[in-house]
Amino acid sequence: MKATERHNLVDRIMNLEGLTDNERSALLGLLRENKTYGLVWEDKPEEIEERLRNELPVLVEDIAKALIDGGDYAPNHMLIEGDNLEALITLAYTHAGKIDVIYIDPPYNTGNKDFIYNDSFVDSEDSYRHSKWLSFMSKRLRIAKKLLSDNGVIFISIDDNEQANLKLLCDEIFGQKNFICQFVWKKKQGGGNDSNNVVTEHEYAICYGRTSNAYIGLDINYVLDDKLYPFKDSNGEYGLVTLDKASIQISQSLIYEIIGPDGTKYFPRIVKGKQSCWRWSKAKVQSQYDELVFKNDKVYTKYYRPKGVTPRSLLTDARYGRTESGNDDIKEIFGGKPFSYPKPIMLIKHFLSVALGGNATILDFFAGSGTTLHAVMQLNAEDGGKRQCILCTNNENGICENVTYERNKRVISGYTKPNGEAVEGLHDNNLRYYRIDFVGRSRSTKNMRRLAALSTDMLCIKENLYDEKKTFAGMPTFKNIYRYFEHGDHKMLIIYDERYVDEIVNMIAKVEILTPIKVYVFSPSEDPWEATFEPVIDKVELCALPQAIYNTYKRILPKRRPQPLDVIVKEDAPAVADGDENIGGLFAAEGGEA
Repeated sequence: MKATERHNLVDRIMNLEGLTDNERSALLGLLRENKTYGLVWEDKPEEIEERLRNELPVLVEDIAKALIDGGDYAPNHMLIEGDNLEALITLAYTHAGKIDVIYIDPPYNTGNKDFIYNDSFVDSEDSYRHSKWLSFMSKRLRIAKKLLSDNGVIFISIDDNEQANLKLLCDEIFGQKNFICQFVWKKKQGGGNDSNNVVTEHEYAICYGRTSNAYIGLDINYVLDDKLYPFKDSNGEYGLVTLDKASIQISQSLIYEIIGPDGTKYFPRIVKGKQSCWRWSKAKVQSQYDELVFKNDKVYTKYYRPKGVTPRSLLTDARYGRTESGNDDIKEIFGGKPFSYPKPIMLIKHFLSVALGGNATILDFFAGSGTTLHAVMQLNAEDGGKRQCILCTNNENGICENVTYERNKRVISGYTKPNGEAVEGLHDNNLRYYRIDFVGRSRSTKNMRRLAALSTDMLCIKENLYDEKKTFAGMPTFKNIYRYFEHGDHKMLIIYDERYVDEIVNMIAKVEILTPIKVYVFSPSEDPWEATFEPVIDKVELCALPQAIYNTYKRILPKRRPQPLDVIVKEDAPAVADGDENIGGLFAAEGGEA
């Protein structure tokens, strides 16, 4: 079956009325079985999907938890409390194509109650154990892909329980051609005879790029032996390598005479009874003669100490940390161990340092104890970077508030180790705390206005603009009418009450500005009152609310179920027709696979 035919068939199945979720999943499962190659599993819907059929997630800041003493130019890190599927959906509006590095450490699905699906632990006896895990990961990774920038990369920690399945899943989502590496991390320092068969001393980190432009740079922290670079000149430290080389295939054109500065004649040597040849052509020797070194009856070229080396796939050195060093990291802050087996800071710092540079935006949507943010802040302190980090985690057993947030709060503010040693805080950082709220999906006037009102924090995130002003054009702002944000040349107006658009247009006309003001304005349609803003159109960049959010969400959310007529009449009359809901969205595979 051709891809277009498969896509059309998926659409027809998703649109077919009268099917239960299980029946629809069964049909889509049969369609998957027609694949000639790839991963096939039985889709297991999550309860959270049912909520998302009826409600839209939004981010609302908990101002009381904001740590914003780092200054106006400090990175604004984010911590989102809530289910990571809901959090990813909100980030699809604020950060589509803006994430440079994703690092996640998802549940390994060991069967030892480390993975919860629909509020129940998945154990080794569950016959759908792997299908549930793949369904869970697929939904999240498909959205994560949309968040990555064109040269962005994703690192996923995993062990043998799901490594093979994850590799095939990522091949399908990110594309085989965008596979970069499967890192092997030595998690134990020897020992450990607690296995009936083979002691497992390693885990993996699978790495993919968003596109073929994905960037992995040099490992500047790799320790090179000083003995390799015994000499030094104005260009740096260097070593020597002979210009001639032994080879199975000898090129006669590379066997010629080179005359040294003192008139000595040099020929390629006989090495172990075989004629060698020069590595350089005659033309290159003539053009770069000054770079040659004549010494000990041999001709050498220089090789300089590099600024870094190409990253290695085997992460066996202690500088990448071990499982115990991850435990030590968190014990140092809390005195105890409020979280089991966090990844070591050193490991995550390595991934971040070989990925995009010092201004990267980083996401971890399985944040756990918050090691990724800790690593980001440490790396920024070391190299002067301005990396920004986004964490997402639920608050099960208070982990988000009492561990993830508290850990990084102490890292920013400073803390005292159990031995009494004071640790200076990484003060040049801001941290903002968000929770997920919900708005009904029905496009009633009431829901649309509530969505526009609750979108303020998401717009601040999207624009990275948090400095709210109490006045605009000499007039006071009003929370339920309009709000104004400004930092340098970056300006944003949010207009909640469209009845005041004419007055605000007159205010904008009186303001001298160098760059257009981003204006988000409530509108029941796609039109952001463009005709009304015509007199100041050169001073504004318009966007209709909440339509801009709807446009993003409808490509991601599962299809909304039709409501009974007696329910509809109890709600406000819909502001617009609700007939363009998503079919499949990112929960369906690209190319039409569900």
